[in-house]
Amino acid sequence: MGLLSFLSTVPSAIPLLQPTSAIHHSDVIGRSSSFIEVANAADLIQRQQRSQFQSKIKATLSTALKGNQDLLPSVLTLALNDAVTYDKATKSGGPNGSIRLSSEINRPENKGLSGALNMLEEAKKEIDSYSKGGPIAYADLIHFAAQSAVKSTFLAAATRKCGGNEEKGARLYSAYGSSGQWGLFDRQFGRSDAQEPDPEGRVPQWEKASVKEMKDKFSSIGFGPRQLAVMSAFLGPDQSATEAMLASDPEVLPWIQKYQRSRETVSQTDYEVDLITTLTKLCSFGQQINYEAYTYPVQRIDLGKLKL
Repeated sequence: MGLLSFLSTVPSAIPLLQPTSAIHHSDVIGRSSSFIEVANAADLIQRQQRSQFQSKIKATLSTALKGNQDLLPSVLTLALNDAVTYDKATKSGGPNGSIRLSSEINRPENKGLSGALNMLEEAKKEIDSYSKGGPIAYADLIHFAAQSAVKSTFLAAATRKCGGNEEKGARLYSAYGSSGQWGLFDRQFGRSDAQEPDPEGRVPQWEKASVKEMKDKFSSIGFGPRQLAVMSAFLGPDQSATEAMLASDPEVLPWIQKYQRSRETVSQTDYEVDLITTLTKLCSFGQQINYEAYTYPVQRIDLGKLKL
C-alpha cells in the first residue's frame, strides 16, 4: 500500500489547498507537519502489517518443518539452487522462485528436491489463506523456509546440549543464540517471482562436484572459501561428509575447522553469525525488494461517527 493509498483512507487528514494569498505562513507549517505525521503513520502501519504477516509465515513454516525433519537438507539445497543461478554480468537469475517451475525443478542438479517443494506448496496454501495482502511469492516462501530450517538446526543443537530437553534447549538458544542477526534477512521480504526458468548450466550437481567446481561456482557469485565452508549444510544431505570433502582443500580447511569448533561451543556465535550473514546475502542477489509487498489498506474510519 503506497502513501497515496493510505491517505485515501484518512478523511480530511489534509485540508484542500486555498489560494496562495489566503494561506497564512503558520497554516502552511501546520499542514506540512500534518502531512509528515500521516506519512510516518502510513510507514508504521505498513511495517506492522509486514511484521505480523512474517510472524505467521514463520510459525506455519516451523510447524511444517517440524513434521518433516527428513526434508530439512532438501529445503536448504532448494534455496541454494534457486539463488546461485544469479549471474553478475547479466544481473539475471538469483532467488526469484524460478526453481518451482517444472522445467527447472526437474533438472539433474535439483534431483530429490521435489519433496521439499511439495511441502512448501502445501504450506503456501495455508499462508495464502490468511494473507490480507495477496499470495506469498515463491521467492519469499523458499528463502524464508531456508531461514526456518537453519533456525531449527540451531535449536536442535541447543536441545542436544541440554540432554534432549526441548524446553531447556529453547531457553538456551534464546539466551545465547544470535537471533538479532536475522534483522537484515527479514527486511529482504518482497521478492518478485520469475515467470520463466533460469538458464541451464548455472548450478552444479553438488553431490558430484569437486571442491574446485564448488569454489568456482561460489566465486562466480562473489563468495569465497569462507562462505563455502559455512554453507556446508546446504550442499547435500550429509553435512559431515561434505565437510570432510571440503577439508581436503587447504583454502577451505581453516574455515571448516573454525566452524566445527564454533558448533561445539554453547553460543556457536562464529558459525551462526557467518551463516546468517551469508544466507542473507545469497537470498538477495539481483532482487529489487518491494517494501510495500503484502500490505493492505487499513479500514476507513468515519471520524464524524466517533463519540468522544
